[in-house]
Amino acid sequence: MARTIEPDCRQCRREGCKLFLKGERCTSKKCAMERRPVIPGQHGSSRRRVTFTEYGSQLREKQKIKRIYGILENQMRSYYEEAERMKGVTGENMLSLIERRLDNVVYRMGIGASRKQSRQMVNHGMITVNGRRVDIASYIVKVGDEIAVKESKLDKTLIKALKGMKIVMPKWLEFNSETLKGKVIALPQRDDVDADIKERLVIELYSR
Repeated sequence: MARTIEPDCRQCRREGCKLFLKGERCTSKKCAMERRPVIPGQHGSSRRRVTFTEYGSQLREKQKIKRIYGILENQMRSYYEEAERMKGVTGENMLSLIERRLDNVVYRMGIGASRKQSRQMVNHGMITVNGRRVDIASYIVKVGDEIAVKESKLDKTLIKALKGMKIVMPKWLEFNSETLKGKVIALPQRDDVDADIKERLVIELYSR
């Protein structure tokens, strides 16, 4: 199954909330949810928000997570199944796995302006894990892993702009914006997920 090709701003309007898919634009007045917070489509402004059934709400929440992190259905189910085998709360385990995707870690460290851009950087071989190039966006990092921008890519204009930036870092990560190197210092916890997600609904859907 391919990723959605619907424009980013339309995805936010479809979900009725900001998914932060376009970096700084999402926090500016140019954000579509600020300018036109209605359902996309010809009659969007005249349509009321649909009241979903329990099953519909579960599907909508799953779709929201997939849109936020840019993941596919088979990946989503795989995270659920792995989380179910782990000790602890299944929903929190699932979010922890998704947060530890390499493309998300690159985004959370501030290397990429959005998860989509971060995924492209990983796919293009710009990121290393423990000194070795990793070009798989879904790679799951572990505690102690060192993440860095590949040395041969340090002269890129995009990377140069990152040096000296002040980044609000989640407590499970650390990153030096001068050396462009970071580290996973802990596993992400539920309160480290800054997106508005009701993972319980997704677990209920998959456990049917």
